[in-house]
Amino acid sequence: MKLGRSFFNLYFFIISTFIIFSWALDEVWTSYLEQDIESYTGYQTLMMATGDYVQKHPEEEWEEIIAGAGERWGLQLNLASLAEVEAIDHTDHHVLSHSNAHIYHFDDQVVIHYLLEDSDSVITLGPLEMPTRPRVKSTYRVLILATFGLVIFIWLWPMSRDLEQLKKATKAFGQGQFDSTAPAAKSTMIAPMIASFNMMAARIRRLIEAHKELTNAVSHELRTPLARTKFALQMLDTIKNDEKRKKYQQQINNDVCELEELINEMLIYAAFDSDKPELNFTRTNLSDLVKLQIASHDQFVSSVEFVNKLPDNYVCCDGHFIDRAVNNFISNAIKYGNDKVRVTLLQVGSQCNICVEDNGDGVSDEFKQVIFDAFSRGDQSRNRETGGFGLGLAIVARIMEWHQGQASIGDSELGGASFTLTWPVKLAR
Repeated sequence: MKLGRSFFNLYFFIISTFIIFSWALDEVWTSYLEQDIESYTGYQTLMMATGDYVQKHPEEEWEEIIAGAGERWGLQLNLASLAEVEAIDHTDHHVLSHSNAHIYHFDDQVVIHYLLEDSDSVITLGPLEMPTRPRVKSTYRVLILATFGLVIFIWLWPMSRDLEQLKKATKAFGQGQFDSTAPAAKSTMIAPMIASFNMMAARIRRLIEAHKELTNAVSHELRTPLARTKFALQMLDTIKNDEKRKKYQQQINNDVCELEELINEMLIYAAFDSDKPELNFTRTNLSDLVKLQIASHDQFVSSVEFVNKLPDNYVCCDGHFIDRAVNNFISNAIKYGNDKVRVTLLQVGSQCNICVEDNGDGVSDEFKQVIFDAFSRGDQSRNRETGGFGLGLAIVARIMEWHQGQASIGDSELGGASFTLTWPVKLAR
């Protein structure tokens, strides 16, 4: 795979930083070198002591004494005149001066000149080899930097590749390919970024699809009552019979109410779909909540059976929205059932379940796949004739998402449908 420009830029930036750091170390080690030379030339003390010694003897014996000391100590000690020393070209040398001592270092050698007091004679030591410690340090430094460079290359390459894949996915998504996703990341540092992008892409894709479905469904829902209203208005201009006129007026009124109901449902669904409201999760007595809902529907059905299998009636939830979801389930069970409804509370593991069953005609397997989608419609008994726009269950599904749970459908032992709300007893905050 071709290396990306961003990878090279980042890699060269880090390597450049290492080079600058290495240069700074060279400057520091240069000063260390001078210190090493000074410490290496501790022979300076020896030369001072030798100078003091020879000056206690006649000057004509100095050269012999110094030569003997050099042989005895294995050093290149010599006696030269000041004129001879000054004649030496030191333009390419570095010099360190201490009192009467002058230390010259050049290439890999060191020479020391010590001027004897009150004389024109100079004791010379050298040339000797330069201290080697800085060179060893320099070798170590090169090896360390090379190792760092290799480690950084191995570290950055997966990140660069993942970022390149993310860039391609983002570009494709921006060009309208909403099914584009970034492949799984090899780098643990980029993995959260790619997971967030894929989650965002899935969310946007779902919103776009929902928008298309909503647009198509709304246009269909609006067309029918508007067509009926338009026809009734045209008929009113030609009908002289008061009874028929009243009939068409009532039809127009019903169609207007239907349009108003549709708009209200759409506004509620749009609010739920686009934004998550402020939820108030508290310990709620689920048994009392369901009993109140059952009591509010007593006039619509002759038998609502309540079964409570919860070990503890108090669970964590937003009572307002759970109440709304239960109300929707019970209303649907009454609407599509044959006068018999059963509500069951139970706990399965760490999950709380509210199951609402009816004894109606049930739901086809095909419709079960889309029943919680907006504007979804069933056939047979579950159609538009019984009312509703297919938004109630979509709202319930959204409420359960907020509760980290889900809404599901199955078949009931009563012969009809079984709708279930499931969410954790203890919600993660």
